[in-house]
Amino acid sequence: MKKWSTYHCLGEVFRNSTAEYAHQDAIIEVNREKEVGRFSYGKLREEAERIASGFQRANLSAGDRCAILMSNQAKWHVSATAAFWSGAVLVPLDYKLTPSEQLALISHAEPRALVTEWPIWMRLQKEGDLSALKNVTVFVSEVPPREQLHSAQRWEEVSPGNFLYQERGREDVACIVYSSGTGGIPKGCMLTHGNYLSQAEQFTHLYRFEDGDRFFSILPTNHAIDFMLGFIYPQYFGATTVFQRTLRPEFLAHTMKAYGINAMAMVPLLLKAIETKLRGRLNELPPVKKAMASLLIGLNKFVSWRRPHPKISRRLLPAIHQGMGGKLRLVIAGGAYVDPKTAQFFYDIGIPVAIGYGLTESGTAVTVNDLKPFRADTVGTPCRGTKIDIRNPNDQGIGEVWVQGPTVMKGYFKSPELSEETLVDGWLRTGDLGFLEDSGHLVLKGRSKNMIVTEGGKNIYPEDIEITFEDLPGCQEFCVFARNYVWPTQNFKGDELLIVLRTREKERLEELLSVARDRNRKLADFKRLSSFLIWEEDFPRTASMKVKREKLARALEEKWPEQEGVQVL
Repeated sequence: MKKWSTYHCLGEVFRNSTAEYAHQDAIIEVNREKEVGRFSYGKLREEAERIASGFQRANLSAGDRCAILMSNQAKWHVSATAAFWSGAVLVPLDYKLTPSEQLALISHAEPRALVTEWPIWMRLQKEGDLSALKNVTVFVSEVPPREQLHSAQRWEEVSPGNFLYQERGREDVACIVYSSGTGGIPKGCMLTHGNYLSQAEQFTHLYRFEDGDRFFSILPTNHAIDFMLGFIYPQYFGATTVFQRTLRPEFLAHTMKAYGINAMAMVPLLLKAIETKLRGRLNELPPVKKAMASLLIGLNKFVSWRRPHPKISRRLLPAIHQGMGGKLRLVIAGGAYVDPKTAQFFYDIGIPVAIGYGLTESGTAVTVNDLKPFRADTVGTPCRGTKIDIRNPNDQGIGEVWVQGPTVMKGYFKSPELSEETLVDGWLRTGDLGFLEDSGHLVLKGRSKNMIVTEGGKNIYPEDIEITFEDLPGCQEFCVFARNYVWPTQNFKGDELLIVLRTREKERLEELLSVARDRNRKLADFKRLSSFLIWEEDFPRTASMKVKREKLARALEEKWPEQEGVQVL
């Protein structure tokens, strides 16, 4: 097996793996309790070369962009592999965004090709303005037989042809990954082949997959964690990625049992839901069995206090482990704040949760807990080769986290000014606050950036929300903030969005609020505002009339240090 450091690009990794593991399972796809697809590595190679030949006939050349807008499925992996073999820059898009948001990102990315699926394609068609797709060759999967495609090609009917593999270099951009929506400046992080190869090598020193292991992919593949651990990483080891199209707990449990899942990644929201269900079952046990379970959990804690012992844990707590497939040895958690109590609960029952910290601008992970010993109260130590510096610390040692290392992005696509603000002398300014322990563990304490991260791992930038509230009746000007940005709490939990309003006519305030509430209800629940505040002075602005957000936030904090003026929207 070649070392990650010897590869030039991701396409080369996939070429080698699909040849070396040709007869092993690469992908298994499940819908509810039914297996709907299975690809060997050899079949993956055959299908990827077919799609790559279609890309090249569509004049997709090395360095061109190829966007994928699909739900979690095998065709995502096939199409992404084909894009890399064509030398393209992959643009993974979130299928859960609205059609208008998706089209805005496509317009910004200017891809040569787009791969999508029938239900998403139909929603895009209904949006009306398809100018973003004017010069894009579109491939649509799962089109009903009787439907006609006038401006796109059927993914399944792309014919094989002469395919020429395109090699790329470690410094070439592999992906443009959008970390924000469309209301403000689209933040397309340019991550190189070297960024991804370095991150994969870092993981190899922490958590190795084995030949025959099965990784359960339940997060969207466009999510940074699943892109690395469910797409790139398993191929190197000849492991299998198992997809499940529904997140209903009963179907997750069935798939984990049926396919002997060894590892998976979760966002904290899902992890918490499973914890609640398990705790409920333990609490429902008869008194004697409940006492016995508590005793066995305590014994497992004693045995594994230095490091995990999966085999012993399965023997001590067989019912719990069988409920999660019986072979699960690792859960990777990240993308948002992980409650230490939740992580500790899973470790105590013998299912280690490796807490990590990262951001799109730095690949997948900056720090990870190596479980030796397990720490639920930190986000771990820096990955090998990554440096962390705490800038401008206060008297408690808490300052902004700056990162330097081989996984830090090249910059933001089409945004040199934003890149210069974020990348300073080779260091990435994260906007997160924290401190380093003497042990090297990073403890996060909040954010200095005007943004929130939901429990489901969604980055929400207030600037992206503002477009929804333009032209409110009787409103002179407005600005949206994360409440923790205005009133720092050194806490990641429970952050909310706040709109600051300067009214033109006070007698129209109720009308203004009624319209604002109506628009707010139409937003996705994780994007909704929770409160408002009335400000009676002009907003501070730059010469180009942009709101000076930080200056306004500090003025709000000074006037209402206890948040007295904040009202529920």
